[in-house]
Amino acid sequence: MLLKLNIADDRPLHEQVAGAVRRAVAEGECAPGDRLPPARDLAQALGVNANTVLRGLRALRDEGVLEFRRGRGVTVADGADGRSALLERVRELVADGARLGYGKEDLVEMIEGAP
Repeated sequence: MLLKLNIADDRPLHEQVAGAVRRAVAEGECAPGDRLPPARDLAQALGVNANTVLRGLRALRDEGVLEFRRGRGVTVADGADGRSALLERVRELVADGARLGYGKEDLVEMIEGAP
């Protein structure tokens, strides 16, 4: 799995790590059931602290994209590819809405009113 972080991105590093893994899953680079490299290896490849990587991976676990299993490491959850792609689109929608002056509540009202 080849992950890259954007140095110019102003988001916290752990969010960038989560986004990079999320994109890899959404684009099919990692399939459900695939095992991720150890956090230390990812941290070394990305040039960040292992705790930063772990924080990003825990966020993905909480979203249902990854599963942590003792003895098996971190694996991509079943159905994560579709969920990951949808979460990425939701994040883009929220960012676009913010640029246009809409808050999350406004977006929820729009979605609820959509056919």
